[in-house]
Amino acid sequence: MGMYKYVQQTFQAEYHERATLYRARLSKWKDEDAVVRVERPTNIARARTLGYKAKEGYVVARVRVGRGNRKRPHPWGGRKPGKNYAYTSPGKSLQAIAEERAARRYPNLEVLNSYWAGEDGQRKYFEIILLDAAKYDGKLGKGRAYRGLTSAGKRHRGLRGKGNGSENMRVSR
Repeated sequence: MGMYKYVQQTFQAEYHERATLYRARLSKWKDEDAVVRVERPTNIARARTLGYKAKEGYVVARVRVGRGNRKRPHPWGGRKPGKNYAYTSPGKSLQAIAEERAARRYPNLEVLNSYWAGEDGQRKYFEIILLDAAKYDGKLGKGRAYRGLTSAGKRHRGLRGKGNGSENMRVSR
């Protein structure tokens, strides 16, 4: 068994043996900004699976996103039944929202991929792998996070299915 297999096993045991370390990490993250550049990935095995390399041009950012549905702004335009609701589903995952926020924070970088880093009762934390767009221009397209071309973006666009029955999913959505 390789080294990264052991690293994965330690991260799967976070809720059990390492619960105190995990809680301390979350309480520290809570006091930081919503989008923070980190020196190295928290879960190195997961990051390398998704394409991270420890070399120049690769950046990792941790993004904090609020959990739950999106609170609608006040329904100006009268108290009509169609407008009388407070919460709505944003239509995309919190992970895709986190990728967009990281891309907005670092406009010279492109989102390669992302993974779950932790969560508490109110927030979820994702680590986003970003690439220097000028250095790896041929590898990625422009604005991948906004166009739903990352893995999380393809998931909320319904492009995970293959073969018979998923022909009509591959239209512009």
